[in-house]
Amino acid sequence: MLRLCIALCVLATCWAQDFLESNTTVKQDCALGTCWAQDCLVSNITVKQDFDRMRYQGTWYAVAKKDPVGLFLLDNVVANFKVEEDGTMTATATGRVIILNNWEMCANMFGTFEDTEDPARFKMKYWGAAAYLQTGYDDHWIIDTDYDNYAIHYSCRELNVDGTCLDGYSFIFSRYRDGLRPEDQRIVTEKKQEICFLGKYRRVAHTGKMVMPYELLLLDSLISSKFANVFLFL
Repeated sequence: MLRLCIALCVLATCWAQDFLESNTTVKQDCALGTCWAQDCLVSNITVKQDFDRMRYQGTWYAVAKKDPVGLFLLDNVVANFKVEEDGTMTATATGRVIILNNWEMCANMFGTFEDTEDPARFKMKYWGAAAYLQTGYDDHWIIDTDYDNYAIHYSCRELNVDGTCLDGYSFIFSRYRDGLRPEDQRIVTEKKQEICFLGKYRRVAHTGKMVMPYELLLLDSLISSKFANVFLFL
């Protein structure tokens, strides 16, 4: 009988220890989850400190993008940024789009940037060379860049009532057409998470040149006023 009592006491002690350890683990997991909780308020997103537009100018190849609502460049996206003599920044971009349900075109886009109090936060006015392309006036934020290899762009077009982004887009740029260096990918992934777009990007391919095939020459002559500077992408 005494042995049975001792065994029960030992078993009860073990159960109590297991419960306490389990409860502690739950508390630790909850605390860790709190640390992982993410602040997705657009107003709290940080951008590149001491952004230098002179070093940023030049050619950038989009290697990944998060799309907004509406017509958007699909792939083969190349952007060229330039600092004008008066210090303002302008940009041109090309990329493939699909119009009229099945026409694959290479569109030319243009943009001008308005400065704000933060050198890495711009307001961008953009328009297309053809009338069917989107025009707009969006935020254009440089989240991070090392100027020589990678850059992360961000824009939120519309906010949710809670201050998070309802409709936004982002480009991951590289100075090289074939993509990011391995050492840059970790940094870019961290920044994607910081702007709450992790898992929402898709790869941007660079596959060919813009040409006008013979079978579209007649079509182009008929609608050149509407589709000026637009070419079929192959």
